[in-house]
Amino acid sequence: MTDTTSDTTLDRINPAEHGGARKGEPSKSFEEIWDRPRGWRYWSSVSHRVVGKRFLVTGFCFFLIAGFLALLVRTQLIVPDNTFLDAETFNQVFTMHGTIMMFLFAIPMLEGFGVYLIPLMVGARDLVFPRLGAFGYYCYLYGGLMVLSSFLFDAAPDGGWFMYVPLSTSDFTPGLSADFWLIGITLAEIASVTAAVEIIASILCSRAPGMSLTRMPILMWYLLVTAFMIAIAFPPLIIGSILLESQRLLGLPFFDPALGGDPLLWQHLFWLFGHPEVYIIFLPAAGMVATMLPTFVGKPLFGYGFAVAAVVSMGFLSFGLWAHHMFTTGLPVMSLSLFSAASTMVAVPTGVQIFCFIATLAQGKPRLTVPMLFVLGFLFIFVLGGLTGVMLASVPFNFQAHDSYFVVAHLHYVLIGGFVFPMFGALYYWMPHLTGRMLSERIGKWVFWLMFAGFNLAFFMMHLTGLRGMPRRIATYPEGLGWDRLNLLSSIGAYILAAGVALFVWDFVRHFRQGLRAPLNPWGAGTLEWLYQPVTPGYNFRAIPEVRSREPLWDQPELSDRPAHDVAGALRACPDHRRETIGSDPVSGEPIQILRLPHPTWMPLISASGVALGFGATLASFYWLTVAGFATALAGITAWTREPSDSGVTRDTGLGGLRLAVNAVDRRGHLHVSIVGTMVISFALFASLLFGGLFLWNVQPEFADRVAEPVAAWTIAALCGGGVVAVFGWLALRTGARGALRAAALVDGVLVLAASTTGALMGSALWPVDPWASAFGATGWALGVFVTVHLAVIAWWALINALRKIVGAVEPGQTLPDLLLNAVCKATGAMVVITAICFLVVAS
Repeated sequence: MTDTTSDTTLDRINPAEHGGARKGEPSKSFEEIWDRPRGWRYWSSVSHRVVGKRFLVTGFCFFLIAGFLALLVRTQLIVPDNTFLDAETFNQVFTMHGTIMMFLFAIPMLEGFGVYLIPLMVGARDLVFPRLGAFGYYCYLYGGLMVLSSFLFDAAPDGGWFMYVPLSTSDFTPGLSADFWLIGITLAEIASVTAAVEIIASILCSRAPGMSLTRMPILMWYLLVTAFMIAIAFPPLIIGSILLESQRLLGLPFFDPALGGDPLLWQHLFWLFGHPEVYIIFLPAAGMVATMLPTFVGKPLFGYGFAVAAVVSMGFLSFGLWAHHMFTTGLPVMSLSLFSAASTMVAVPTGVQIFCFIATLAQGKPRLTVPMLFVLGFLFIFVLGGLTGVMLASVPFNFQAHDSYFVVAHLHYVLIGGFVFPMFGALYYWMPHLTGRMLSERIGKWVFWLMFAGFNLAFFMMHLTGLRGMPRRIATYPEGLGWDRLNLLSSIGAYILAAGVALFVWDFVRHFRQGLRAPLNPWGAGTLEWLYQPVTPGYNFRAIPEVRSREPLWDQPELSDRPAHDVAGALRACPDHRRETIGSDPVSGEPIQILRLPHPTWMPLISASGVALGFGATLASFYWLTVAGFATALAGITAWTREPSDSGVTRDTGLGGLRLAVNAVDRRGHLHVSIVGTMVISFALFASLLFGGLFLWNVQPEFADRVAEPVAAWTIAALCGGGVVAVFGWLALRTGARGALRAAALVDGVLVLAASTTGALMGSALWPVDPWASAFGATGWALGVFVTVHLAVIAWWALINALRKIVGAVEPGQTLPDLLLNAVCKATGAMVVITAICFLVVAS
């Protein structure tokens, strides 16, 4: 076993020789710089390894809870006329089962794998925004606990994991049950969108030297496409949840047909998220399969380029078939035809990936390890699920099978086969990295066969009960309908599946004491995460290696034949005593800057706690606490962004004399990429609101006439105000870049005034519109509030920016605050103008 800590003295630097540390400051070793906090300070850690493990452990705990709820459902249905659960409890149990599986297990687990593996596989020392990952985790944890706490208050949601309207409105679901779902899930979704920005920026902008897009590990392509899908697909659900909660809390009639609303608006917004989410869940799992397969076959992935093209194609196509779930809602025949065709077309890129996997298998004789067994199980189960998916894409068959147990069977074949089996394979595969020990191969095979046999027994029978007419979401059924024996077999299969999961949990607990210590690269993989011993002293790479292959540990002997701490590479020295990694060009992987990474900090926890307090106080109707919570979050985020400037600093990278700027503000850099990703999310939120308004206008246009009178004045004010904000945002960037700090501070001050005035004009123009009189008026107010929040952010950020320039806390030159402010100003100005034009069209 290689001792990776034996060369500590190699990295002890005299700060005085490099000018990177204060005079008299003692030198620090590499290990000391990257040391993880201990004791109670552990929760201040923002390391991707720590945060990734938190996601994985928390997500798996939610998986066990959801599995227990599923066993309650199957126990209730094991025999006809069962009284094990009453109807109300049954509704709560299956609702919480689906909610936890879809929102609190599947997405967070893939985020956990992404957060943990991305830096290791692309050759970085951490994610480019480690604090953002920690903030997202705490939001996810608080949101999940909020949803689960509904059981403690006897207010568990019972409207299904999709919360269909009007069932989930106050008229049919009084009390707080639906509010727990809406507020808790919205809080948890914040973690998903923040993870999307983190994943996009880290994959594109922190790759090791030489790792171009065509040399990235295949899993990175899957995660990158998934992150873009999350950025576009999750905002419709967030907007839908806010609108529904506004109707429940404030009485706004977004979904009330009597006042111009429409219950179908919720279905459209939900499935704009819901069907892409199926592929958001599947793609990272398929990427894990594409990573594990070459390792156990001993050959590179067959058709790498075809697989990448298929993944990108699936990302686009997945947004064109959300109404696949709405065939029976009365859509026009033309719409049914288009969505049916799109549902069938998505099978093509899926098939391309499956063929790449099968061709990889055909290149050699695979080693039938436990991870490989789960990969083979995935191929078998997911292909069957895909076939039933093609069946459901046919409109006539869909009409017959809709809301039957056939759909339940299809859903589980796709999601359990497409995610749970690859996830278990990935846990066995990367467990040496997570704990430093190997899980048992013998026990693991028992786990696989119990899960495989139990799953197929449980869910194959559901196809038959569905074809025999058994509807979903029924608490019991009478004898003599032909469902008795099939339900009995399904329930037995569910218990066998649960036994396999329980055996895995036992093996996991056991392996901490009895599991074999993992050797270096225990599977013989070719990707960079296995360069070091499975248990490292807290960092990823002592020197960031240059990459010339997709499988560097197979194709570059200098990496695999030498001790990891002796491998040549970038940033071996740490003269400034700061955590650093290489920033790369998004396409070529060429080094363009040195990224300074944050040390442990409490700001993510404080900010997330403030957000959670605001959401929780809203649920409890303590509105003064709501204000206090969001004020705490604002203070935490403001302090979070207060970073010392590294502008103008250059450093030797150790790559043949190459010197790079530290934290350069470059349009190819991580800062700009993250801003673009954030604006994509913001525009997706805006587009979801705009879609809602246009949909309601199309459904009941007569209600739009009631808000036509104030539109003209609002349109003129909005067009002028939006243009002014965009122009002054650009001026702030240009003035700051020229180094004229006082002039730039003056421009920021004018921008504060412009944003505030535009917000006031919008409020004055919309004031005559009664949001309670019509759904269209309420949507107009929702758009106005959304844009006003952006204007408030601009005013706040410009004010802080101006003050920092006045006191000399900002060095001359283009800075991140200026770049961020310019982007938000342009985006907000565009939103204001687009909204104004839409209202003008409606008024005409």
